[in-house]
Amino acid sequence: MTPTQATARQTPADPAPGNPGWLPAPPERPAHVIRDDAEAIAVAGRLKPLFAAEAKERDRERRLPFAEVDLFSESGLWGITIPKEYGGAGVSQVTLAKVFATLAAGDPSLTQIAQNSFEIIDVIRQTGSEAQKHELFGAVLAGKRLGNAFSEFGGKNVEAFETKLVRKGDHFVVSGRKFYATGALFAHLVPIVALDEAGHVVVAVADRGAAGLEVVNDWSAFGQRTTASGTVILDEVAIPEARVLPAHIVYENQSAVGPQSQLIHAAIDAGIARGAIEATIDLVRNHARPWIDSGSDTASDDPYTIAAIGDLKIRLHAAEALLERAGRQLDETIADVTEETIGRAKIAVAEAKVLTTEVALAASNKLFELAGTRSTLGTHNLDRFWRDARTHTLHDPVRWKFHAVGQYYLNGVQPPLHSWI
Repeated sequence: MTPTQATARQTPADPAPGNPGWLPAPPERPAHVIRDDAEAIAVAGRLKPLFAAEAKERDRERRLPFAEVDLFSESGLWGITIPKEYGGAGVSQVTLAKVFATLAAGDPSLTQIAQNSFEIIDVIRQTGSEAQKHELFGAVLAGKRLGNAFSEFGGKNVEAFETKLVRKGDHFVVSGRKFYATGALFAHLVPIVALDEAGHVVVAVADRGAAGLEVVNDWSAFGQRTTASGTVILDEVAIPEARVLPAHIVYENQSAVGPQSQLIHAAIDAGIARGAIEATIDLVRNHARPWIDSGSDTASDDPYTIAAIGDLKIRLHAAEALLERAGRQLDETIADVTEETIGRAKIAVAEAKVLTTEVALAASNKLFELAGTRSTLGTHNLDRFWRDARTHTLHDPVRWKFHAVGQYYLNGVQPPLHSWI
């Protein structure tokens, strides 16, 4: 099924009058269950060209990828890290990074929509009761999508939460306002980060269609345009006690949740770089003209262009090698969680994040230099690679990655406790 065919299959409802950004909860569709790492990588490879097919048009029009997200979750990829004992594939972090890098080379906006689901799956794994694991893991494997209502626009920093969860009789209610809510608009279940009455961080899992929960499509960034990473408004949303996770266990103590999330971000950046380099090679081979001073008949024979492509490929392969190394370290850490192994994982992921950031920005910029002026024409929409890279790499500043890595190796200082490294 092509994305165009899929779009004909499902058209989202029109926004409500007077609220142009609002859309209702999506319908549910059953998902395939992936069984192992090899199958996960193969499925990602099959989806990549489907994601890429209309990526430039979706970006240009800010057309939300409802049908493509359905294909994504129906493929079974959203549940691949669920442990085998709960019916999932329990894939390695190395495989997870490869899956995200592959898909992001096709469309990084579409790929990022799933990112926060994997963080929540790990929060469930580490903090949920057996009943919560069976319910929520079963829901994901059946095709329900987990969204995200984590970050807030105000506050002193990214950990200053104002959203509150309070008891009301035999259940809880949560109120607040979230932003950067990637995935919430496409979700069936919306995990909400809030502070309980004792001031501890919890994750409250709400139904997407719950009364008082409103998702507003007001994301206006110049890159990652179709992630719908806008606002979630929470007005006394009812949460059953069985849907509250004691997330402070992993967020207020050292855990691998942070570097696992960061690994996916690094993989998305590697995918952006790969996609930009693939586009550059296609343009140079098939569309660009050689510079007059080169004496070459084709742009692909220009010696400076050849060298530049070689440089980009080397930098991409170095970034991918560090990404795989970070995944291996994370797998080792998850198998033996200590303060020391968590530190190693955070530093390994930070090192990968530095190189994936640098090559994503370099490749998406070099594209225009090597392909020439015609590459800037609007019909190609090739600036989306740079806009996506510049926007996505702002999630967590690389300048602080250098600092954490230097402190670790020079002064023996463990990385910070928080989840943004």
